[in-house]
Amino acid sequence: MRNTLPMRSRTSPISQPITIRRAAARDAKRLTRLVRGSGAYEGKYAAAVAGYRVGPDYIEAHRAFVAVDADEHGGRVIGFYSLVLAPPELDLLFVADEAQGRGVGRLLVAHMQSEARAAGLERVKVVSHLPAEDFYHRVGAVRTGTALANPPAVPWDRPKFEFRIPSE
Repeated sequence: MRNTLPMRSRTSPISQPITIRRAAARDAKRLTRLVRGSGAYEGKYAAAVAGYRVGPDYIEAHRAFVAVDADEHGGRVIGFYSLVLAPPELDLLFVADEAQGRGVGRLLVAHMQSEARAAGLERVKVVSHLPAEDFYHRVGAVRTGTALANPPAVPWDRPKFEFRIPSE
């Protein structure tokens, strides 16, 4: 399944389509850079992604999809998500800092919901990073609780959400 959405850049009035496609092993280094370079993980949150790696094995094992921004160089990955089917969980969702505020995250969530529906899932949980909590509220996730800190990897509590996937 491919979704395309014309997007406007914050700095350019020219619309550029965003395409979502299945992630491939060749995307692993780009996805790792998106995770490690995320502005949401600066300062006290940096330790959570330091050394984090999205490897080809991870991409093969899960339903990982990338958002590609069309440009004169053939497109670049500006976001991605990973849907785990059992138990149903949105494991990763990242949008490049420079692409935030353009609807890329919303597009990725809509695509994830479509994939979840096609897989017969009724609910998908997500443990949110604290700075992403408002985003999950805005895209329709329902707060279900709190994931307690798990030091040393994650020394802070995190909000737990759930997407309810209605059948069509």
